[in-house]
Amino acid sequence: MKVRAVVLEGIGDVRLRDIEVPGTLTPAADEVRVAIKAVGICGSDVHYLKHGRIGDFIVDEPMVLGHEASGVVTAVGAKVSHLKVGDRVCMEPGIPDFGSRQTLEGHYNLDPAVRFWATPPIHGCLTPEVVHPAALTYKLPDSVSFAEGAMVEPLAIGVYAAAKGAIRPGDVAVVAGAGTIGMMVAFAALASGCSEVIVSDVAKAKLDIIAKVPGVVAVDLTKQKLADVVAARTAGKGADLFFEASGSPKAFGDMLDVVTQGGRVVLVGMPQDRVPLDVVALEVKEISLTGIFRYANVWDRTLALLGSGKIDLKPLISASYPFDKSIEAFERAAKQNPSDVKVQITF
Repeated sequence: MKVRAVVLEGIGDVRLRDIEVPGTLTPAADEVRVAIKAVGICGSDVHYLKHGRIGDFIVDEPMVLGHEASGVVTAVGAKVSHLKVGDRVCMEPGIPDFGSRQTLEGHYNLDPAVRFWATPPIHGCLTPEVVHPAALTYKLPDSVSFAEGAMVEPLAIGVYAAAKGAIRPGDVAVVAGAGTIGMMVAFAALASGCSEVIVSDVAKAKLDIIAKVPGVVAVDLTKQKLADVVAARTAGKGADLFFEASGSPKAFGDMLDVVTQGGRVVLVGMPQDRVPLDVVALEVKEISLTGIFRYANVWDRTLALLGSGKIDLKPLISASYPFDKSIEAFERAAKQNPSDVKVQITF
């Protein structure tokens, strides 16, 4: 079928045009059709635009961008009972093989055959309508706007990271990186029971935004040493958790130094190259180390958390552009303005 969409043609080349994509807009029995209302531009979209690849995922033919979306249900399949026409929803963008070993074990995010929006060769959702599995489509709480609904995807990463960190009430956490994902991790850590979250970065504009959140201590690494701040805030004990959300190899140098004995480390950001790790420090301090890949089984709790009002994502939406000005939106996102957190496209 032919649709109007935001299409990545190649490195530095994104266009709004008609494109032929597989499928139909008639939902199958277990699917729904959704009229898109808001889509966030993710760092991965910008990375594909600038570099044409992320690791082994290479854009070698035109691809529709976008995977952070919300909208309104316009049609439901015969077997769908939990959603109806008119429902405001957001969509989990990864469609796993529901018969794979990883999916059956509950780790569907690790399914090697997952079809994830805007990950080559799968087209994304920056188009007026999509058809999606009903099982991966979630009704938005009444208090959550379409703009906030399009932020559920990155927030789910933060919630999944917090769950992996096994947060205990009163924990002090460090989050390396004040980008979108780092902010989401900080929000989720506080909502999960951390008494304080120390967020470090070199981007003052981003730190100024997250510093306004009660419970956050912002550390400008151009002026302060993270280890000094953590020691002062914890009376020398060290942080209970460390979330690496920057993807910067430099963060690994601080990581094990600022974590207390028996603490936990969760790797969220992905460095482009391999990084050295002090295994001896990991062992003698009995630090638990884990990583996350996207998320699994947290969208319902992410929406519940957002609907409760405990997390306010509205200040993170830096700009919204109408669909017909999508190219301008991507031009702004590609500039990576220091004060921008999330640029969205609306329909």
